[in-house]
Amino acid sequence: MGPSEALVETLAVNGVTHVFGIVGSAFMDALDIFPAAGIKFVPVAHEQGAIHMADGYARASGRHGVCIAQNGPGVTNFVTGVAAAFWAHSPVVFITPETGSMSLGLGGFQETEQLPIFSKITKYQGHVNNPKRMAEIAARCFDRAMLEMGPTQLNIPRDFFYGEIEATISAPLRIAHGPGDSAALDAAAETLAAAEFPVILAGGGVIMAGATAEAISLAELLGAPVCSSYLHNDAFPASHPLAVGPLGYQGSKAAMKLIAQADVVLALGTRLGPFGTLPQHGLEYWPSQARIVQIDTDPRMLGLVKPISVGIHGDARAAAAALIARLQGRALAGSASRAERAARILAQKQAWESELDGWTQERDPYSLEVARNSRHMHPRELLRELEKALPANSMVSTDIGNICSVANSYLRFDAPRSMFAAMSFGNCGYAFPVICGAKIASPQRPAFAYVGDGAWGISFNELLTCVRERIGVTVVVFNNAQWGAEKKNHVDFYSRRYQGVNLENPSWAGVARAFGCEGVTVEQLADVAPALRAATQAQSEQRTTVLEMMVTQELGDPFRRDALTKPVRFLEKYKAFV
Repeated sequence: MGPSEALVETLAVNGVTHVFGIVGSAFMDALDIFPAAGIKFVPVAHEQGAIHMADGYARASGRHGVCIAQNGPGVTNFVTGVAAAFWAHSPVVFITPETGSMSLGLGGFQETEQLPIFSKITKYQGHVNNPKRMAEIAARCFDRAMLEMGPTQLNIPRDFFYGEIEATISAPLRIAHGPGDSAALDAAAETLAAAEFPVILAGGGVIMAGATAEAISLAELLGAPVCSSYLHNDAFPASHPLAVGPLGYQGSKAAMKLIAQADVVLALGTRLGPFGTLPQHGLEYWPSQARIVQIDTDPRMLGLVKPISVGIHGDARAAAAALIARLQGRALAGSASRAERAARILAQKQAWESELDGWTQERDPYSLEVARNSRHMHPRELLRELEKALPANSMVSTDIGNICSVANSYLRFDAPRSMFAAMSFGNCGYAFPVICGAKIASPQRPAFAYVGDGAWGISFNELLTCVRERIGVTVVVFNNAQWGAEKKNHVDFYSRRYQGVNLENPSWAGVARAFGCEGVTVEQLADVAPALRAATQAQSEQRTTVLEMMVTQELGDPFRRDALTKPVRFLEKYKAFV
């Protein structure tokens, strides 16, 4: 076979049905035979959109997301999306054709060194150093992406797509992670059995391992409230009586107040990322005196951020099942207080819901001032209305920004693989292309992207892709004419000296219509649910809708109160800038 055939056969044996990218001469020989292998090429407007779509596809499906680009500038446009996929633990394989092997290093057209650029944000980098190794190295990239749950790079000199080779197309290698060391599991079971107020913190590992049922069984066995780790609101069913919501920025006060009382925390499938355990709502909630049992498939994460009592290098599902087997039928210290703890959990959840119901607008002096004479909707009341109107089994992606982040308080899911946030890399322009990829992976599920108007300016070009490829999603654009997260810092730290944060927007609904999509401007709260229903119906007809939500310029809490300090100026000409 030819090397291009070896590559495409490797894609096919790994179940690849979609590849995202922009057409380029470097990989055209392989692209030509995609249809014969049952692979659809999805042409996008920008390569960053391609990698984000592959990311969304992978997160929604649990399978590989694949993208490809022209060597040089096409490949460098992948960088931001690869970093985002790295921190989202998405099994993305990004294929990077390279300058031809005989001209590499001569500074030719569209040449750059493509492996060093991605070296710190990939789980594995495969470089085809001979056409005869095409199938071997491509297969390894696919295997490693699933084994280590993260992006892998397949780098191919463009002349290596051609020729005649003998190749073996290997079956995918899938190695299951076990429950972990038996002695560590015994120690964890002893710790949990002795707990009087155990709390479970369910992370992304629960989703990736398919461990929802085991997490529920373990929580019910212990009578433990279950918090979700930051931006993994779909790690545990929100409707379950023991679900108390997410920790971290704009998370659930119920979750924070309950975990603060824990004597043992079971961190199930979470690296305990530093941003996800920071104080919020004025609460220092992390239980510093509690014993921590941490389970993660990456041993490097164990004890990295928080001191732990027991570390288990294992799969969340297998480890949870092993703990259930060890705890069933034995005396649990928490049994005596089970009813009292259940009442406490219910009370905290009810108090938080009541607070959200009454928290219709931000109450800081700046927000009260800017909203006083505005005819637009308050962001919080809008987010509450969206929460109520979202259809069952929805998928929601969220961009980075002030209102999108406040949405963390209002997003509830009962099914895993439903929430796709920008995670700790936090890049703008993430949500829209990601939800497009998720929709292609799960076309039967309603799909929504929450995007601020600043981030929307980065990503709206992919409306072209939605129209051309008949991808039906709904984009909720929060139009407040500002970069809200950064403006909050100007308000809090820089005496409202605004630099680059105020926006002058066109009608985003009008822009959507010009692209061939549906575009609706929503100014009244009563119109939110009807607009969302109509947009959901349009999805079933493979049409994308942009809902331009006109909101006040109120601003929620800053991302981190410790991120900036009040300015101190020493030179005379700057002394007024305090």
